[in-house]
Amino acid sequence: MARKNEDKRPETGWAEKLNLYLDKSTTVFDHGLNGRSTKSFIHEGEWNKVLNSLKKGDYVLIQFGHNDEKSEDSTRYTSPNTTYKDNLRQFINETRSKQAHPVLLTSISRRSFNDKGVLTNSHGEYPQAVRELAIETHTPMIDAQLLTEKLLLQYGPEGSKKLFLHVEPGVSPNYPEGKKDDTHLNDFGATRIAGLIAGEIKRLHIPLSRKVK
Repeated sequence: MARKNEDKRPETGWAEKLNLYLDKSTTVFDHGLNGRSTKSFIHEGEWNKVLNSLKKGDYVLIQFGHNDEKSEDSTRYTSPNTTYKDNLRQFINETRSKQAHPVLLTSISRRSFNDKGVLTNSHGEYPQAVRELAIETHTPMIDAQLLTEKLLLQYGPEGSKKLFLHVEPGVSPNYPEGKKDDTHLNDFGATRIAGLIAGEIKRLHIPLSRKVK
């Protein structure tokens, strides 16, 4: 989801492409950062930056999970059914305290095909925790995991590489030795997934839905 620095291109966050699908009256501020969990996003003061910028009527798209799973890192790890939900609940409540509107998203799928060509769930219980919290807190939700799993299955184990940061050696000055990354997206993948997210925003039938082209 996060915006990327030039030294990381062609890596691209899907939120960087969301404006392509929204009308010109809408401005997208991408506060996402690589490597953050709900825990570290709060502790580093990044959430307060979002909160302090909010105005009445704004929408906050909230997507975490990839780094909350890092059980080897106490600065990032959260348990899906306790601390992860608690942090997301904080984001929801504090967004509403500003008369802004939270929207929860499950994590996008990694390109996690096994040696039999089966796409596996690498996110454990985290997506289900988001689904449950959306019901509990009456928060609109986009099931990005489901959307991206369907997209990956359409492309298949080999074709789906074109969505992710797979770079051949000698092609990119940022990755002279090449790169095989099945978590982060390239420009094409970010554009495709932003389109799927925008389609779901339209189907939510919330005021933001009217801004989708």
